Amino acid sequence: MSTSAQLLLPAGNRLSRLLHTSPLLLDTTFDQLRTLIAVYETKSALRAARVLGREQSSVQKQIDTLNRNFKSLCGEPLVVKQGRGKDVLITPTGEALVELARSTMTDWLDSIHECRRKLGTTLTVGTTRFMLDSLAKAWHHVADDFRRRDVELKVVHIRTRDIWNKLESKEVDIVCGSVVTPAGDGSDFADFDVIEWRRGGLALLTNIPEHRLGTSVGTGELPKLPLVVPGDGLIAEFLRGWFGPDYRNELDIAAEIDEIQYGMSLLRSGLVEGCMIVTSGLGVVAANNELREGSGLRVVELKNDRKPVLERLVGVFARKEERAKFPADHPLNLLWAAFQREVSD
Repeated sequence: MSTSAQLLLPAGNRLSRLLHTSPLLLDTTFDQLRTLIAVYETKSALRAARVLGREQSSVQKQIDTLNRNFKSLCGEPLVVKQGRGKDVLITPTGEALVELARSTMTDWLDSIHECRRKLGTTLTVGTTRFMLDSLAKAWHHVADDFRRRDVELKVVHIRTRDIWNKLESKEVDIVCGSVVTPAGDGSDFADFDVIEWRRGGLALLTNIPEHRLGTSVGTGELPKLPLVVPGDGLIAEFLRGWFGPDYRNELDIAAEIDEIQYGMSLLRSGLVEGCMIVTSGLGVVAANNELREGSGLRVVELKNDRKPVLERLVGVFARKEERAKFPADHPLNLLWAAFQREVSD
């Protein structure tokens, strides 16, 4: 029966259909559906077990149960073993059920989040590592009220590249982090409310001696320098903005890193000679010898002389107009006001 036809059924008929649902389907749990998705994504019960933090035998037991039940319901199992060391085979029925499981769990999670958001019983804040202190200061203003009203504050770690996606998907209500923006231009934030914490640029940490590289360089000179750069994140966004999506072919990349601490250790070791692009704030900290990993490295000013002129905006972000949907004492508005208070102080 088509979906449109089902919608025309009287309520009693729809209820009757649900009442006669097969027990094999009713015994299927969200946990089993999550396991099925994990096996589909990883192509292995063992790898799925690692992702889920479970024993392989537990995952395999759930898959065996799903296979048995849906073979009875649909005529074929969902997952077929291919032999030791080989990826599992997902049958056509399995493919269809994985897609249905994804949409079902997503709809439930979104609906639950929306209900909790409207009631103000949970507030989810995403923050980058370097904004935790700022969140803690704002939290100080609302903590007692939140505890009295039994409001749960969830704090999740996010990376710079995920800020907009996390907000748009409503996985978080507020984000504390840094984004790349044209200098002095707020047009990039038409869909978001923004509290500007500060704006700043970048600097270089280097092990190249001063007689070969002075105390300042322009962004236009970066292609001439051996660079230590992260694979993604804020610095990568700057490089894309200046040199395009194919920036790796425009630059002399001596090493690609996953985290700043490793990059500093790499330069200190002398295994690579080059420059690591960092935020100006981190450059100041390094220049003051406050970073153990950066000991012995030199700070070079990075002048913003290449168009487009970009800068780093550190701030707090929320979806546009969402705060207006709630009263002033809603947790979202209370925490937002706390951030504004910290900025004004």
